[in-house]
Amino acid sequence: MSFVIKRLGLEDAAAYRAIRHEALANHPEAFVSTAEGFAQKSDAEIVQTLEALTIFGAVLPDGRLGGINAFLRNEGAKEQHRGWMIQVYVRPEHRGSGMAQALVEHLVDHARHHVLQIHLGVWSENIPAIRLYKRLGFETYGTEPRYLFVNGRFIDEHLMVRFLDKAPIESDQK
Repeated sequence: MSFVIKRLGLEDAAAYRAIRHEALANHPEAFVSTAEGFAQKSDAEIVQTLEALTIFGAVLPDGRLGGINAFLRNEGAKEQHRGWMIQVYVRPEHRGSGMAQALVEHLVDHARHHVLQIHLGVWSENIPAIRLYKRLGFETYGTEPRYLFVNGRFIDEHLMVRFLDKAPIESDQK
């Protein structure tokens, strides 16, 4: 599979809108935002999101996005050492292709220049994502019970971190 990872810019607003809406519609348990709320966002709000976050996209040869993720850096004086990986999504036809791993590694490389650690939240039942994050050096440090209430049920979220200023802790859990 051929793709290029790049930071999305204002010219990518329509493609970002499409893939982000798809993610929210198809996986409501994985995101705080809703597809309905996102669909109401104006073009100006989408541009504002692209300016506020560092959003990466896996661009396919035909120009479509196969996946996205975003980096959010904490700005508070006491939290500048921390960043977040958010909005992780790879279209179903590209899962298992290495695209998700490439997006995460690209974000980690970018984050190294800005923070000492990257945090993320992942649905506790998303075993493929959890395995990927662990393989890439993220460690679970807690679980937020009943983080979301989606389609009549509670969703727990694992909180994970990767420290960029030290070697990962070896774990017996694989």
